[in-house]
Amino acid sequence: MCSIILRIDKSGTFIAANRDELLSRPWQSPAAHWPESPGIIAGRDETGGGTWLGMNRHGVVAAILNRHGTLGPAAGKNSRGALPLLALRHQSAEAAAAAMATTNAAAYRSFNLVIADRHAAWFLKGLESGSPAAQKLGAKNWMITSGEPNDFLLPRIARHLPIFSAASFSEWQNLLADNTGPWTSALNIPPQNGFGTVSASLITLPAAGPPTWLFAPGPPDATAFAPVSFERLGEA
Repeated sequence: MCSIILRIDKSGTFIAANRDELLSRPWQSPAAHWPESPGIIAGRDETGGGTWLGMNRHGVVAAILNRHGTLGPAAGKNSRGALPLLALRHQSAEAAAAAMATTNAAAYRSFNLVIADRHAAWFLKGLESGSPAAQKLGAKNWMITSGEPNDFLLPRIARHLPIFSAASFSEWQNLLADNTGPWTSALNIPPQNGFGTVSASLITLPAAGPPTWLFAPGPPDATAFAPVSFERLGEA
């Protein structure tokens, strides 16, 4: 499972995320990988052709997470990595959430979709039937993994959300690197059975000023973060 933590307040939206994946699944670091979709920067999954996390030129961020027990592709289902790219066609998180709430969830394995900008954030869950349920995330700290937002019955959320909530955003990079404790509650998962944490992101969407994105192309305890280039975000 992956993890995303959000802090939403009057100063903007602040995001930390670890991507957990099969170590053998190839991917590319965030860049403008889709000429047919200019103004989108995102990591590219080479298997499905989509992304797990991206940003557009309007400062909208979209991320996809698998729900319980749905790791990997399934016959007859579209890749969930297409969903963030569809969301990033829109100029605000609100517009993107409204559009994605009309998606045919039956076409995908179960998913959690997070969409945010500097004003607000939304959580959408698709359960392989009907349309995704959409929930606006209020001004506070949130953590989402493979289930519901801020579900303290999930060991990872119960362990880490209070720590992130008590810390300043400047401390979140170190918190993402925590690879200690039981595997079931680990945030930065050491390799096990061909699975583990493969990258990490820290994103700021300030109420005033430009966004920033720091990306670590490996486990955040062992890989340096570097700024993602927004050079091509301004393309029309």
